[in-house]
Amino acid sequence: MRFPSAATRGCLAASAWLSCASAAAQPAARGLQSAAVIDSGDTAWMMAATALVLLMSIPGLALFYAGMVRKKNILATMAQVLAVCALVSLLWFALGYSLAFRPGSPWLGDTAGAWLATLHFDQARGQLSVHPLAPTVPESVFVMYQMSFAIITPALIVGAFAERMRFAALLWFMALWSLAVYAPIAHWVWAPGGWLGAIGALDFAGGTVVHLNAGMAGLVAAWMLGRRIGYGELALTPSNLGYTMVGAALLWVGWMGFNGGSAFAADGRAGMAMLATQLAAAAATLSWMLAEWLVRRTPTLLGLCSGAVAGLVAVTPASGYVTPASAVLIGAAAGVGCYWGATGLKRWLGADDSLDVFGVHAVGGLIGALLTGVLADPRIGGVTGSLQAQAVAAGATLLYSGVVTAAILWAVDAVIGLRVTARQEHAGLDLSQHGERVE
Repeated sequence: MRFPSAATRGCLAASAWLSCASAAAQPAARGLQSAAVIDSGDTAWMMAATALVLLMSIPGLALFYAGMVRKKNILATMAQVLAVCALVSLLWFALGYSLAFRPGSPWLGDTAGAWLATLHFDQARGQLSVHPLAPTVPESVFVMYQMSFAIITPALIVGAFAERMRFAALLWFMALWSLAVYAPIAHWVWAPGGWLGAIGALDFAGGTVVHLNAGMAGLVAAWMLGRRIGYGELALTPSNLGYTMVGAALLWVGWMGFNGGSAFAADGRAGMAMLATQLAAAAATLSWMLAEWLVRRTPTLLGLCSGAVAGLVAVTPASGYVTPASAVLIGAAAGVGCYWGATGLKRWLGADDSLDVFGVHAVGGLIGALLTGVLADPRIGGVTGSLQAQAVAAGATLLYSGVVTAAILWAVDAVIGLRVTARQEHAGLDLSQHGERVE
């Protein structure tokens, strides 16, 4: 056999190297190109994630809350969640999205995107417009995904004042709150140029924007409406924990879109966020169960459901930044911490937070937000956490949400009144507010 000369071997080697280099460069070039055009895989995943988050609100949250109120308030609680979904959807279209995600200032977006006027067909690129945060999906999908977050956040507050707010007052409060509280805080944290994002605060999927925000608003609402008639004297027992279990299951499943979708792409980071979500929920379910078993000598279904939600809440800000092991740690801490929040802390605060919105969502959100600053791993999310930045974000969210929520509630109370009469409360909101009841 005749072997090629040294010169020939050198030419062949150089040619092979250039071929390999060219082949290796092609995926990188495709990656750069895909960042500039709409990707069908990312779009399909984001559409599915949006449906999962909507599943969390209706029917998930509606069933979760309805099972924990008394029988005479089941339909009213469901009606409140459903009405919030419809109301906030239209407000998001009219102004909310523009205030939250348009550039504007570090504090608030502009109004140029009102009525979604900025959605358009990009003639130069031959595709629908995109948002800088999600450049591989149509902006319409990004709008819809963020709308699902804007819906569930005020819907969470319903649980804090369950069984005693007038339906008309609820509609006014939710409309004003979604524009004056949710939209600004979402802008601070997530919008390009938002001031909390600029200081390095991390919130992958809504620990501060959604859970701390809603939890604080819930506590203020519970204080301002006062306690339910018979609170501390009568057994205000849940009507149907089967509903609550189904609702918790829907929340757990839907949370995969809540956290996984916040990667805005069908990629490895979305997969890691989903894994972290599952592990944290499992750890919190068991840690709440163990805490309740030790204190009350009985593990309950309600405790298991509450523990699962606590873990899901706490891992939300961290899910796209932490390792699986860190997710387990966050979940375990949240289960114990939120159990205390729904029992000992609740008694100390003296508020009739009917369904423990503050104890689960604010406490869990705070645990998750702070631990994100400690446990964020640059190998996962490409950033290092800052405990100081997380504390500033949490403090600013709690302060702003608490003060503005109180102002809105005061104004609504002054104009139309917040609370049903004692007679209406005794009859139940199903009959007194909606003329319906469960037989």
